[in-house]
Amino acid sequence: MQELTVPPVATVGEAVNLTDPVWDNAVAAPDAAQFCLPTESGWRDVSCAQFHREVVALAKGLIAAGIEPGDRVALMSKTRYEWTLIDYAIWSTGAVTVPIYETSSSEQVEWILSDSGAVAAFVETEGHETCVAGFRERVPGLRHLWRIEGGAIDKLVAGGDALEDAEVDRRRHSAGPDDLATIIYTSGTTGRPKGCELTHRNLYSDIANAIPGLDALFHEGSSTLLFLPLAHSFARLIQIGVVYARCRMGHTSDVKNLVADLNAFKPTFLLSVPRVFEKFYSTAKQRAHADGKGGFFDRAEQVAVAYSEALDASGGPGLTLRLKHRLFDKLVYGKLRAAMGGACHSAISGGAPLGDRLAHFFRGVGVTIYEGYGLTETSPAVAVNLQNAIRIGTVGRPLPGVTVRIADDGEILIKGDLVFRGYWQNAEATAEVRDRDGFFHSGDLGELDADGFLKITGRKKEIIVTAGGKNVAPAVLEDRLRAHPLISQAMVVGDRRPFIAALITIDEEAWPKWLESHDRAAGTPIADLREDEALRGEIQQAVDHANEAVSRAEGIRAFRVLPRDWTEENGEMTPTLKVKRNVVLDGCASEIAAIYGS
Repeated sequence: MQELTVPPVATVGEAVNLTDPVWDNAVAAPDAAQFCLPTESGWRDVSCAQFHREVVALAKGLIAAGIEPGDRVALMSKTRYEWTLIDYAIWSTGAVTVPIYETSSSEQVEWILSDSGAVAAFVETEGHETCVAGFRERVPGLRHLWRIEGGAIDKLVAGGDALEDAEVDRRRHSAGPDDLATIIYTSGTTGRPKGCELTHRNLYSDIANAIPGLDALFHEGSSTLLFLPLAHSFARLIQIGVVYARCRMGHTSDVKNLVADLNAFKPTFLLSVPRVFEKFYSTAKQRAHADGKGGFFDRAEQVAVAYSEALDASGGPGLTLRLKHRLFDKLVYGKLRAAMGGACHSAISGGAPLGDRLAHFFRGVGVTIYEGYGLTETSPAVAVNLQNAIRIGTVGRPLPGVTVRIADDGEILIKGDLVFRGYWQNAEATAEVRDRDGFFHSGDLGELDADGFLKITGRKKEIIVTAGGKNVAPAVLEDRLRAHPLISQAMVVGDRRPFIAALITIDEEAWPKWLESHDRAAGTPIADLREDEALRGEIQQAVDHANEAVSRAEGIRAFRVLPRDWTEENGEMTPTLKVKRNVVLDGCASEIAAIYGS
């Protein structure tokens, strides 16, 4: 058993909560730019003083509407300035924010609103409002439904205008560090999301202990353009860090126009998931090859990787390598940095493994990516590569204030103020992941090297993490697929891949009847009709039905019909008829590769 404890560099006082930096910044640097709003003529700054005023005004509106300390208020929207404003206004009333992905299915939204006991919900669009209206009678505790794009914020502000600002001060101080700040619902193996209870202390201690090692990124004058969903705990922590460190942040959810937005905003650092970095790299490479400059780009890539690798070696890059790097910096690397806005020198990556080569490539290009590790239950950052302690191929050392223990079976156990309070109204699930010593059992496998850097080696749990960092519980999709009479078994795949896909086996007892009803020759093997239009059409219907239970990002985008069913005899099923995932993954490696074109 390995164990490493890193002493904290910041502690959370007994009267502290997440709203304090908003008030502190308004006094210490009222004119400093805290946020930026996109306008037709460019980005417009929102000062610390203005943000404070807007938070207070909206908080008064919430108080006037009857929101009380401890009430749960849901927030369903794309990443935008209003998301952050609403989040801090909810906290300023002593209430609890319950984020919901704006792509969530109706079933998921209903479950989260019902399970959390939300008394109010902010939604972004008319479509979201219609979604909630469809089941609202089954969630009787939901008293208010406010639509952001319907002018809800202005109406709430007007409704609270008669209240004194002092009432907001009183309300926000009603929440102490150990009071609940947010309930973030994360995928569970049963398919129904579980609500992670995160306190003000959890989130505050996590960011306060992380920023000192990342002060080259988080400081007054630095800036970032946030495009990940704020319903994700990773993006949420960056939001908190921006306010804590008084950085400047813009919001966008239009990933299709991300390059244009980056060029207009010119961030100094980015927060992203590996898939976005992969897209930057692959787009540049494909464009170079299409223009007949592929060989030149490939040489530049080799030099970038070699230069980064040499930075970790004694003596550093040699003269010849430095000269080559300088040449390609003028001809290639500068253009790549320009595509990221031109001012970006660093990035933070999480949610899924980045890969050594991609990390070395970007560092060689001039954009150092600090890879980290964490879970929603850990607020989420457990470990991260820091500017003075980086080891590519690892997720860094545990953050200050964190203890990481590697159990005898290789599971990563975590302890510290960042570990969540438990699962909302689910003591049984909480007991399954927290032991008597206070360690959280992550379900991930890893190892600590001699210098304390953590390397992730696998995953005990079955949650799939896509290349985009989306957590997907396969059970809900697989259960729905297996409900189709023609389908025997289904296994969802997509771990570290760009999208979710499925392997499908056909029920051999149902197969003869299907052949007859579709005028196919009796006795035709499944293997001969895997690409049959009618067969694929029927399976697609089952896939469409399964996708109704999840968000678009979690939905199955491709599938392969396999030539035979999985059996216990072939080692693919347990005696209790559970699929042995690792065995199937190994045996179907070529089928999976065909799905993703690899």
